[in-house]
Amino acid sequence: MSRKIERLINLTIALLATKRYLTKSEIFRSVDGYEGSEETKERMFERDKEDLRNLGVVIDVGSFDPVFEDEAGYRIAPEGYALDLGAISGREIALLSLAAEAWRGAALDGPAQRALTKLRSIGVESDLDGLPAIAPRLNPSPSDLHSITSAIAKRLAISFFYLSPTLARELRTIQPYGIATRNSYWYVAGMDVDKSELRTFRLDRIDSEINLLKSTQRYEIPQGFDVFASLVDKENLNIATIDLRKGKAQLLRNSALSVVDKGEWDQITTAYFDAETLIDLILWHADDAILISPAWLRDRLAAKLEEIVAIHG
Repeated sequence: MSRKIERLINLTIALLATKRYLTKSEIFRSVDGYEGSEETKERMFERDKEDLRNLGVVIDVGSFDPVFEDEAGYRIAPEGYALDLGAISGREIALLSLAAEAWRGAALDGPAQRALTKLRSIGVESDLDGLPAIAPRLNPSPSDLHSITSAIAKRLAISFFYLSPTLARELRTIQPYGIATRNSYWYVAGMDVDKSELRTFRLDRIDSEINLLKSTQRYEIPQGFDVFASLVDKENLNIATIDLRKGKAQLLRNSALSVVDKGEWDQITTAYFDAETLIDLILWHADDAILISPAWLRDRLAAKLEEIVAIHG
C-alpha cells in the first residue's frame, strides 16, 4: 500500500471516529504521513481533502466552539459515509470485497490505532462505533473453488478437515450440491456422508486440501435444491448472549436478534457464523461489551485476551 493511500485511509478513520471537529494542527499531530514544513503539510492536506471528496466522501467543516471564531475543524459524519450501491455486477462485488478486506486491515492496524490514541492523548474522544461495520474476510483459495465446482460437475464426493465452532479439527466427507456466497463468505452445501444429513460448510474454515474422491459412486443433486435456502437454515446458526453498555457497541447492536433492557446495560442475543470474527468484534468494543454465553466462547475470548496482554503488556 502506498504512503498516500495509507495516509488517506488513516485520515478517513480519524475523521469518522472523532466526536468533534478536528483542527488541522490536531490532524497533523495524530495522523501518520503528514511530514515536512507547515506549508508542505498544508498542501498535502488540501490534496487529501480533494481526493476524498472526489471519491464521494463528504467532509464537514465546522468550529470547535460555534460561539467564538476559532480555527476551522473537520470531520466525516458516519451517516453520510454509507453508499447506496444499487445494482452491481459480480466482478464489481469481487473488487468491493478486496477493498473491504483492505479497510478491515487498515481500521485495525498500528497507524490507525496510533492516530486514535494520539487524539485521546490531546483530549479528543473517539467514537469507534462511528466507524462503518468492518467487513468479514473473503479469502477462499481459488484451488478450493475449482475442486468443489469440479466435484459438483462430475457428481463426486469430496473430503477435507474442517474446524468446528470449538476449533476442533474434524474429517468431513460430503457430496457437494452447490456453492454460494453470503455475508462476504463462501459456503458449500451438500450431503454429509457420515451423518446422512444436508450440511453447509464455510470455505475459510476448511483446514486442509480438498480431496476429490474419484472412487466414490456418482450421486444425484435433489431436484429443486436451493443452496441459498440452506444458508439460512436455523440449525446452521450459533447464538451468543452479550451485555452491552447503554448507548455503546452499535456494531454489535446492529446484528441483535433480541434486546433486553437491564438498566445501565442491554442484553442482546446475536447469531454468528464465525467465532473468531465475533470475538474480534467484542474485543474491539473493550469494556462496553461483555460476553455472557456460550461458556466455551467465553473461554476462547479470555484466552485471546491473555494472548494480547502477553504480546503488548
